[in-house]
Amino acid sequence: MELTEDLKALLIETATTLKGAARRRFMAQTVQALGRGGQSRAEQELGWNRAVIRKGTIELTHGMTCLDGVQLRGRKSAEAHRPHLLEDIRAIVDSQSQTDPQFRTNRLYTRITAAEVRRQLIVEKGYTDAELPTEHTILTKLNDLGYHLTNVAKVKPQKNRGGNRHVQASE
Repeated sequence: MELTEDLKALLIETATTLKGAARRRFMAQTVQALGRGGQSRAEQELGWNRAVIRKGTIELTHGMTCLDGVQLRGRKSAEAHRPHLLEDIRAIVDSQSQTDPQFRTNRLYTRITAAEVRRQLIVEKGYTDAELPTEHTILTKLNDLGYHLTNVAKVKPQKNRGGNRHVQASE
């Protein structure tokens, strides 16, 4: 099979738009269509990785898809490093929380800020500054636990709805 420049560009563009198993299957089908020596030609002329092509060929011949471990990569969550962190946050925030006064929602509102929760974790629970996550992460954990930060409503003077009824003193 002849690989023209237009065909090469089309194959490369198609491979880059696909992801995961679909991409590997496309690459394996293309290599099979190229015939003998297709893996090395695809590597040289299309810039494809032979290990990916091999994995796609195995998936294509056996009819099964290999699972990617993409979700296993990356940074672990704060509670993976500190297993009791969420319990300690809940213990601190529960005393400062209240439900919706009108009972319209089942959300929990708290007056305590993430910075204060972090400070109390250090003082009361014995964490060090270095082992605790940032304030932003603690705020995210508070939201995940169902707590929502709210300002305390200040007392507002009631409006006089009957109009101004000032009595003027007569002289």
